[in-house]
Amino acid sequence: MSADVIPLPLKEPPKQASLGPILSLTATAMNAVNAVILDRMQSEIPLIPALAGHLISGGGKRMRPMLTLAGAELVGYQGSRHHKLAAAVEFIHTATLLHDDVVDGSDLRRGKAAANIIFGNPATVLVGDFLFSRAFELMVEDGSLKVLKILSNASAVIAEGEVDQLTAQRQIETSEERYLGIIGSKTAALFAAASRISAVVAECGEAEEKALDDYGRNLGIAFQLVDDALDYDADASEMGKDRGDDFREGKMTLPVILAYARGNDEERTFWRAAIQGHRSSDEDLAHAVELIRSHDAVEATRERARHFAQRAIDALAIFPASKAREAMVEAAQFAVSRGY
Repeated sequence: MSADVIPLPLKEPPKQASLGPILSLTATAMNAVNAVILDRMQSEIPLIPALAGHLISGGGKRMRPMLTLAGAELVGYQGSRHHKLAAAVEFIHTATLLHDDVVDGSDLRRGKAAANIIFGNPATVLVGDFLFSRAFELMVEDGSLKVLKILSNASAVIAEGEVDQLTAQRQIETSEERYLGIIGSKTAALFAAASRISAVVAECGEAEEKALDDYGRNLGIAFQLVDDALDYDADASEMGKDRGDDFREGKMTLPVILAYARGNDEERTFWRAAIQGHRSSDEDLAHAVELIRSHDAVEATRERARHFAQRAIDALAIFPASKAREAMVEAAQFAVSRGY
């Protein structure tokens, strides 16, 4: 965050922050976005809409396209270009999820069987490619080279982040700095781009573009930090995924990085074996959770998430008070208080 950004004065956060305000703010526009999504996921090849629809209709929060719509409200945009662009953002996100599930060998996604389990890995990868292509079609139709540059760069950065995460997998010495770089790429880049393009279509100045980029980027980091904390602090029924997925896949997320750094020699020996895949039973997961709790690693991860969420909120200070700003503030508060 640049030094000249003034922290936004806020009332006390609501006791239970929710996505309600931002959902209400964007409801009408989201209907238009969903219509674009439904239209553009169609194909003469029946498997494509069947597989894409399995994930798209699976009850995700739609956070990324919602940020494009909310940002447009924030800057007073009166047109409709953001509808197709928000759909493009959702297609990029969905494509990455399909590919991720194949790479991770996931069994669950949003509480349902992952697409790769039902349709197989080859079909899942190829439909992900189809959705990426649809996203770029929508960007080209918009006609803005600046928008195309922002979203295409985000797509490349996401892929780099995923590859970086893959190479860090089962590497117990992964640092907190590298971890933050990974999630800044694989998650926050699309949050930032989704937010920034609202200012571009509204023809705002560089300051507004940067503020929305900062909001989305910091929100994305906070969101992923909480996701990683929840893998060791929530039930699968709440999360819509198997608890301990990250543990069994040897992913170096912040709770593990902190527990390893704070542990004694015996605990570090356990973590080395676990991350290398030699300790992955239910009993080992229970022990990992206990170690993480004993070193307050989940709470420390959530504390860092709150820091980034506040940076996201502070970035909105340049915009006048409005329902849109209030909704975006509460969305950041929800991102770090949620249990799913």
